[in-house]
Amino acid sequence: MTARQALEAIWRQALLPEDALAFAQLTGADPVLPSSFAVGAAAQATIAAAALAACELGHQRGVPRQQVAVDMAHAALECTGWFSLDGRVPDLWDAFSGLYRCADGHVRIHANFKHHREGALQLLGLDAATATRADAEQALMAWRAIDFETAAAERGLVATALRRFADWDATPQGQAIAAQPLFTLERIGDAAPLGLPPLRADQRPLAGLRVLDLTRILAGPVGGRALAAHGADVLLLNSPSLPNIEAIAETSRGKLSAHVDLRTDAGRATLRGLAAEAHVFSQGYRPGGLAALGFGPAELAALRPGIVYVSLTAYGTQGPWAGRRGFDSLVQTAMGFNHAEGEAAGDGKPRPLPMQILDEATGYLMAFGAATALRRQQREGGSWHVQVSLAQTGQWLRGLGRIEGGLAAARPDIAPLLETSASGFGALRSVCHSAVLARTPADWPRPSMPPGSHAAAWP
Repeated sequence: MTARQALEAIWRQALLPEDALAFAQLTGADPVLPSSFAVGAAAQATIAAAALAACELGHQRGVPRQQVAVDMAHAALECTGWFSLDGRVPDLWDAFSGLYRCADGHVRIHANFKHHREGALQLLGLDAATATRADAEQALMAWRAIDFETAAAERGLVATALRRFADWDATPQGQAIAAQPLFTLERIGDAAPLGLPPLRADQRPLAGLRVLDLTRILAGPVGGRALAAHGADVLLLNSPSLPNIEAIAETSRGKLSAHVDLRTDAGRATLRGLAAEAHVFSQGYRPGGLAALGFGPAELAALRPGIVYVSLTAYGTQGPWAGRRGFDSLVQTAMGFNHAEGEAAGDGKPRPLPMQILDEATGYLMAFGAATALRRQQREGGSWHVQVSLAQTGQWLRGLGRIEGGLAAARPDIAPLLETSASGFGALRSVCHSAVLARTPADWPRPSMPPGSHAAAWP
């Protein structure tokens, strides 16, 4: 499937106007990065979908449509998430994260957060203060891969066994994912159309829209950044007690960034006040986490009739893994991508995709879903729930087909696509947005700032 066909399928699933597709200009073709999968098409189609949906909402608000141009190589490089701070390129992976050999296969462990790393080491019977990577490698040789995956999940840790596609397809979770669409948009309550502020033709299409971003790693922040690029006021809310990774510097471009502690009455009251004036509420907490605090979709629709609630999960809302935590690298491993790339390379050595494309594409689908549901809200009223998951995006990526000889592709030069901006983290050098709008260029006028830099209030 070409990127154009993928974009058209996304657009039609959302029941958006067919004539708007004429305003999308896509250039380039896979392979653009070394992979046997159509990662370039996945990046290009989802970035274009998010930008075109933003423009279609702008058109609903009374301004003319405009051309959206996306180059595939640029889109793919943007989805690598490359950035530097004061000339330093951060290493985003913990020493214990990665693929390990087991007694009967491999497992991948995600240890970027201290509590996940320490939990995995304790499960292996190791002292987290003194253990080395070699110690972990030796300890895992005593485990069967599925046994370690299961034991880790029971403890709320993040590790998955390496599977082939056929193995994944035979699991109840694989079957549950295969039966679901790429995304869902559901009306969850009655409400009159929200009165959106007037839009001028020279304003970015999401100007005046208020988005609460309660996401952390990595898909959700990408989605919020895309909405900010097209003019939305995005307020990123972090807990003062939860850790972050350095990628927050790159994904916080264009956002306000505040602390709210939802463990406290005051923090929950603050969030209720913000939500009562929001158009979009985007969240990536573990399934049921926010609902337990009173901020599930039904509660938000009652608090703010007309709101668009966007939910991100790792493995979807159906099947035995619906409540399981996960990250892009782990979903790739569990679903079969790492094994398939190794087979395509001819050496059988499992290897990851060249970027966290499940995160990145899912993030742009979140932005697409938000803009699409807002358009529906303006036309039909109602409160809306958008749901996406990394695994559903993975299933879709498989459906785009394989790229013969794709692993031999040379990585394009990223330097011409970089821009430098001041930030609260230092001089931030990062990829400019690949969606080029003819009339209202994407922009992040608000500098990226650390959590807690701004008040928990709308501008």
